[in-house]
Amino acid sequence: MKQYITDMKKAVADERDALTLLADGIDETYEEVFELFLRCKGKLAFMGVGKSGHIGEKLAATFASLGIPAFYVHSTEAMHGDLGMIQPNDIAVLISNSGNTAEVVQNVAPLKRNGVTTVAFTAGKTGRLAELCDYAIFYPQEKEADVLGLAPTVSSTLALALGDAFACALSQAKGFTRGNFYAFHPNGALGSMLKEEGN
Repeated sequence: MKQYITDMKKAVADERDALTLLADGIDETYEEVFELFLRCKGKLAFMGVGKSGHIGEKLAATFASLGIPAFYVHSTEAMHGDLGMIQPNDIAVLISNSGNTAEVVQNVAPLKRNGVTTVAFTAGKTGRLAELCDYAIFYPQEKEADVLGLAPTVSSTLALALGDAFACALSQAKGFTRGNFYAFHPNGALGSMLKEEGN
């Protein structure tokens, strides 16, 4: 087998194994944040930079499509006026794998001054983000899949999967239906399928 095929298989296996570890670790420690999200009277504001920012954008879109109002704010732009997008009845979910990303951590103090509840979303249990935020969601801190062990691969997959898990469980808890999904997703293949079902 050619080396690059072996390398690709290993990368996928590394991410698979990390996801298994994540799934096995989901327990009652997530309940407090789950209930916080469930009771939210405003929207969830996902924040991050770099690859964590891309994960935040995707999670905001997923939450919104499943009936949990959400949006994304770039952590750097937030400090240049976009903090005004986030209101006191919203919840800010700040994403940083290390928990020490300066561009993310710097948002916590002004958010709290503005009366916004903050949630750290991180693998860094001893990082500044978890220390400063009101609540924290943790995912496993595992080695990245690239040969250097540096590129966000395993970590971004874990953050995405855990965020998706929260979105799916919250949607079910809220009694979100296929008809509700169609209301937010009337176009594309999914929209056509749901329309044919009579939604």
